[in-house]
Amino acid sequence: MANSGIGKTTLIAIVAALIGGGVGGGVAAHYIDNNVSSSATTSVPKKAGTAEISNVTVKTTSDYTKAFNKVKGAVVSVINLQKEQDSSDSDFGSLFGSGGTTNGDTNSDSSSSSSKLEEYSEGSGVIYKKEDGSAYIVTNNHVVSGSDKLEVILSDGTKLTATKVGTDSATDLAVLKIDGSKVSTVATFGDSSAITAGEPVIAIGSPLGSEYATSVTQGIVSAKSRTVAVTDEDTGQETGEQTVIQTDAAINPGNSGGPLVNMGGQVIGINSMKLSSSTDGSSVEGMGFAIPSDQVVSIIDQLITDGKVKRPALGVKVLDLSNVSSSQQKSILKLPSSITSGVVIGSVSSNTPASAAGLKKYDVIVSVNGKKVTSVAELHTELYKYKVGATIKLGYYRGSDLKSVQVHLTKTAD
Repeated sequence: MANSGIGKTTLIAIVAALIGGGVGGGVAAHYIDNNVSSSATTSVPKKAGTAEISNVTVKTTSDYTKAFNKVKGAVVSVINLQKEQDSSDSDFGSLFGSGGTTNGDTNSDSSSSSSKLEEYSEGSGVIYKKEDGSAYIVTNNHVVSGSDKLEVILSDGTKLTATKVGTDSATDLAVLKIDGSKVSTVATFGDSSAITAGEPVIAIGSPLGSEYATSVTQGIVSAKSRTVAVTDEDTGQETGEQTVIQTDAAINPGNSGGPLVNMGGQVIGINSMKLSSSTDGSSVEGMGFAIPSDQVVSIIDQLITDGKVKRPALGVKVLDLSNVSSSQQKSILKLPSSITSGVVIGSVSSNTPASAAGLKKYDVIVSVNGKKVTSVAELHTELYKYKVGATIKLGYYRGSDLKSVQVHLTKTAD
């Protein structure tokens, strides 16, 4: 979830900071089968100091156990290794010998230390395919972001080097490839559109890192479809919205990229984010989010084929109208006073769909194919519903005049 797992540096790719939370045993009890076996007698100590362990053996089998056993062998830990930062880059580098001398000798390790790899963070992933001697893993983009090397630890402890096949920051998904000769279990995807609120699920991953690999938590689907903001890690600006599954299964640092599993042992989501506090600072428990499997499959198929996801681009730089003062809205944009939301075009690049359609600087986009858009995030969300080559209808204001134009989406957004 919210960080690419755990590590010496926290990676935030989530709605907020991390929490932990689970559900009570009452839900589990409902799904326990009556499968209990025991021997005939029980040993009872007859005097002080002779306590014994009962020879009654109790075995229970639950839907949770069955689902976990189907998937656990496919769940892996993902280790993000990055080059150790050269201390000479620090303002205090000279205090620690970098670039200086000790006993008259030049620090001979200064060049090699900058290329030494160290563990930056850990996350989780799930193997979903074996083909031509390789195995493929889906995880979160923020788990592998910035890596100089990636390692994967299988459920049996085997450590393998992994390579990136493709990543997509917009959906926070990534596909890795490893040697498949050691892989014996492959997970299957279920239909996330068929889930219902209240049905039981489990989350599997490596909370706090590989030391706790293949940990399982239980919960329910709290909501089938929630819309959350997607924030650019570099700028902090909301760039879109994403539809996710909400669950109260405990998701902790390191669970990012692990599977959310239904009682049939099918992956219905990839755990990606969680909410730990509300906007007013109130503490929040039991609100984790997973990328629905239907969306995951679509994205990872494109990553396997092209190494990236191709999305349409207008060819404009934009800004939320809410960030423009009311006086500038009136004096520069010359908008009607009734228009208080939309997306302002700051510039139009040449030879782009926007320039071909005649869009200009200071036009204010208010709809896509009749669907109202009030922010850059909503514009991206609506735009990315269409493939490159599609034609859409944009509604926009130019001054006080409401206009519309057909835009042919011929360019891709990289």
